[in-house]
Amino acid sequence: MHRFSLLGVVWDDPDTELHGRVQVRTRPSGAGAWSGWQDVETHNADHGADPGTRESASGRVRGATAPLWVGDSDGVEIRVHPDTERRTEETAKGTRTLSTIAPLPSGLRLELVDPGAAPPERAPADGDDTVNAEDAEGPEDADGTQDADGPEGAEGPAGSVIPGMTAEVAETSAANAALAPLGALEIPALDRAGTERELLALRGTELTAAQRAKPYIGARPSIVTRRGWGADENLRESGFRYTTQVKAAFVHHTASGNGYKCSQAPSVIRGIYRYHVRSMGWRDIGYNFLVDKCGKIYEGRAGGVAKPVLGAHTLGFNSNSMGIAVLGTFTSAKPNTTTLNAIARLTAWKLGLFGANPQGKTYLKSAGGNLYGKGKNVRLNVISGHRDGFATECPGKQLYGKLTSARSTAARYQGR
Repeated sequence: MHRFSLLGVVWDDPDTELHGRVQVRTRPSGAGAWSGWQDVETHNADHGADPGTRESASGRVRGATAPLWVGDSDGVEIRVHPDTERRTEETAKGTRTLSTIAPLPSGLRLELVDPGAAPPERAPADGDDTVNAEDAEGPEDADGTQDADGPEGAEGPAGSVIPGMTAEVAETSAANAALAPLGALEIPALDRAGTERELLALRGTELTAAQRAKPYIGARPSIVTRRGWGADENLRESGFRYTTQVKAAFVHHTASGNGYKCSQAPSVIRGIYRYHVRSMGWRDIGYNFLVDKCGKIYEGRAGGVAKPVLGAHTLGFNSNSMGIAVLGTFTSAKPNTTTLNAIARLTAWKLGLFGANPQGKTYLKSAGGNLYGKGKNVRLNVISGHRDGFATECPGKQLYGKLTSARSTAARYQGR
């Protein structure tokens, strides 16, 4: 068996749920001993593209469990226990209880993901430290989103091709052109004046006169770019998709377990990226940002960290929102202060660019889900948990309970 570090179970129909318990145990590479049995989170239908969008209707999307990080492994065993459904019925002799086994989804199969090594950094040509590109926005679609296709080739500011650079890498670098030197692992924090210049650079942002007179925007935190965590840009679909603005942030946990080291976080993200794209059939990783347990922030779905990139994180509420996923499982484990501060710093900056108060409320229109019907305007916290938009345990009881603190800290970072 080939080596892998992340796994999950997928099936054919994304609208079908797996009613049962999935457990796995794995064998570390080169070792004889097996791990104990671990549960795989089966309820993952609450993540995904909104109904009716191109991404959800591509024909490639599959149902799936959450991914589970198991570390470098070369052996796996899996067991699936379907739920038992019980019902009562009246007979001539009285009441009797009938038990039936819940059917499992068709096409059920185990996916083993090797996150692969990060590609080597390639230095740009002299004088080509950045790629300067105008924001490219195409015509608006019926679902309120916009397309922005990537460049045909990879060109520097003077039109010269940058050696060793593919069009896909150039496309992603151009989306962050004003934010980081080409190939940099992190987007460095700016002072408040620099952040306000980003605000002026954004097109289509509707701010009140008061907001323009005194914008409440936190300083941009350090963000590890896609190139920094080793994203293979050839995996995802080309081009970007945007919504109009960012009115709210949904906080998630990846439910992938807490057994990773912070140095392994880029590998975990590469694994989730591959699982979302290759196993589940999405166009890119679903989250806009990810945060590890050491408080480091990572760029998620491609399109530019300062822009309103359409994600696939909160089914029914992906438009005009962003998704932040904390690497780990927080059903019983508590998130640390460093992680919560990273959420606050990120939301203070990104929500501030669009005039949103982290302690405020906003309205989002549902695209359809199990809590709110399509077309319903829903009043939500500007910083919400995933469960606020969809009936789910995400982001886990312990992380969800800390969002009040994250809201107040983010507002303080904005200068409110």
